[in-house]
Amino acid sequence: MKKDIILAGVGGQGILSIATIIGEAAIAENLYIKQAEVHGMSQRGGDVQSNLRLSSEPIASDLIPKGGADLIISLEPMEALRYLPYLKQDGWIVTNSVPFVNIPNYPELETLHARMKALPQVVMLDVETLAKEAGAPLQAANMVLLGAAIPMLGLEAEKIEAGVQRIFGRKGEEVVNKNLAAIRAGMNNSIKL
Repeated sequence: MKKDIILAGVGGQGILSIATIIGEAAIAENLYIKQAEVHGMSQRGGDVQSNLRLSSEPIASDLIPKGGADLIISLEPMEALRYLPYLKQDGWIVTNSVPFVNIPNYPELETLHARMKALPQVVMLDVETLAKEAGAPLQAANMVLLGAAIPMLGLEAEKIEAGVQRIFGRKGEEVVNKNLAAIRAGMNNSIKL
């Protein structure tokens, strides 16, 4: 098993929480893991990106080469497009459909959506709305996105959920349950591979 994943978004959206939970699940499946993170001006809405590499064999580098990513998981649609050069031809994008407009010349939403829909393998969801419908707070929108990416990860959903329980367990059962509800909302609105 080998999976190279780029996680992208804007500071404060929870990209690094997604990486941590995937890492927990990978370790539970006895996989090797390497991670490299880039924290932009995250407190000011800057970009945040993480390279996450999982494998059943030892991994030499923590960076994903151009054309090497199996999956881009992005909480911001323009950030997903920024990393397209890193996506394999048969790779997947799982992204939020709602932008975080943090620059004055942000592209038109219709243009972003048209570019996404033109790609062969994309799951695009309004993760904030799905989190709300699942009874989870807006802060759990990242877990909706993670749930939607589970079919492409090659990891057992139960291991992802166990990672959520370990990571959020110190915050109490209610927080864990809301994050699990968000994960399941994402899974229910994803594709079946």
